[in-house]
Amino acid sequence: MKKISLLVSALILTFSCAGQVEKTKSTHRELVSLFKAWRSFEVPPMREGAPDYSAATFEARWPEFQSMRSQLLAIDTTGWEIPQKVDWMLVWAEMNGYDFNHRILKPWQRDPAFYKSLWTYKSDVPAHEGPTHHKTTEIWTYSFPLTGEERKRLLSDLSVIPPLNAQARENLTGNAAELWRAGIRVIEDQARDLSAILNREGVSRDALLVSAIKKAIRSTEEFAAWLRKEAEDKTGPSGIGKENYTWYLQNVHLVPLNWEDEVLLLKRDLARAWSSLKMEEHRNRDLPPMMAADSPEAYDKLANEAAESLMAFLDGQDIVTVKDYFEPALREHLGNFVPEEKRNFFIIGEHYDPRPLYSHFYHWFELARMREEPHSSEIRRGPLLYNIFDSRNEGTATAVEELFLQGGLYDDSPRSREIVYIMIAQRAARGLGSLYAHAHMMTMEEAGGIHSEYTPRGWMKTEKELLLFEQHLYMRQPGYGSSYITGKYLLESAMADFAKMMEDDGEPFQVKEFMDTLNGIGNIPISLGHWEMTGQDGHLKPILNK
Repeated sequence: MKKISLLVSALILTFSCAGQVEKTKSTHRELVSLFKAWRSFEVPPMREGAPDYSAATFEARWPEFQSMRSQLLAIDTTGWEIPQKVDWMLVWAEMNGYDFNHRILKPWQRDPAFYKSLWTYKSDVPAHEGPTHHKTTEIWTYSFPLTGEERKRLLSDLSVIPPLNAQARENLTGNAAELWRAGIRVIEDQARDLSAILNREGVSRDALLVSAIKKAIRSTEEFAAWLRKEAEDKTGPSGIGKENYTWYLQNVHLVPLNWEDEVLLLKRDLARAWSSLKMEEHRNRDLPPMMAADSPEAYDKLANEAAESLMAFLDGQDIVTVKDYFEPALREHLGNFVPEEKRNFFIIGEHYDPRPLYSHFYHWFELARMREEPHSSEIRRGPLLYNIFDSRNEGTATAVEELFLQGGLYDDSPRSREIVYIMIAQRAARGLGSLYAHAHMMTMEEAGGIHSEYTPRGWMKTEKELLLFEQHLYMRQPGYGSSYITGKYLLESAMADFAKMMEDDGEPFQVKEFMDTLNGIGNIPISLGHWEMTGQDGHLKPILNK
């Protein structure tokens, strides 16, 4: 590894977010201790059975946060190894996220969807996408009929919903019109999902559980009715603006780009994906068209063969060290046959060849790794707060779609390469729309227009639910919509520097070595992974030069 530069050797001195702070020689163990205290603080106190997101409570706790941040800035990392300095930056980024939420994003004030309590599915990234409150009901973690302990847990989870919905009506004083109106649908959906629990095995015979569910339904419906009434007076913007967006990228998600950089990157990848698709179609012009699975039996056969093909490719072509938990993690998500008229964007491609989507399911390998091989650093062991993992997890999952194509995954099916470029174009288009929406240059609906119109073959025009969900999420969580393509770019930059480093040292570059090294670093921003893998920090200048 190359020597780290003077820029990073003076890491702490470059941060000016809290003025002059007297440094004290510290150990990594002290950082871990502060991290634990910080994570404990970040969980709000309870009030009347629900987390307290009131303005008064945030203001009362603000001095404690400032003290904690001062303690972090006082840590002198001189002499620390790069991985230890990376850990420091992760804690710094999380504290910046708390600060940004307090000052700008304010999801508890501006975003009704923040109060969604019932989650019916597990996220494919380390935590739920977008701002989420601290006491959710993860119904997907329950098996019915319930055991005694699980029944108690569910009753406890459900008990949070009525007081939180009541508190939301006090806290939601913001004027973000599009976030408000889109959030109504989320809360209405929650009422329907709660009702569905009543049909789970054993529930109808449990009077106490039925009562708790109905109470949660009633409070959710009342909350939705209140949101509809209040929506009439909401007129303000929902995007955070270019300047805030750039600050958030660089100081929270540790993406060394600004708003303009991301626009240029996404426009470039959108054009590249379209042109690559057209050249693939030209090359394949004499081949028969792909045929989609037309029955459950045909789909199951296709999915099984795709899973076997992907796993054989990863292992046989030395792409990554294939762990025992990889294939079971993938096979839990092979999907099912969906009639043609009900297929959304991802399901359309999946019924032709699931391998492009299964490549993106690298996500599930990463989540299994978190469970089976926890990172040695406590700071990296669990999900980073505020979706700080997005450039790493979404960027990697998007990057490997094309990397696996280039490695030969579709040598047996050239037309499958077309699906990969359609997927890249869709991600570039939806991210570009979200950037314009945050800059107040477009409404969410207009951003969705880019998303829909610039996805090849009209595949985003088949089912509106996915379009609504994605553009709403990206308005709620700045940087997420662009993270697929910008994270892909940042991974490719890390791969380039890693390869050049090996070449400069006269050593062969091996894809498996790069991927295994990346995996071992954990689910941290790819810019920090780049630094840790190569010892190079030049790409971090937009973050460090404050």
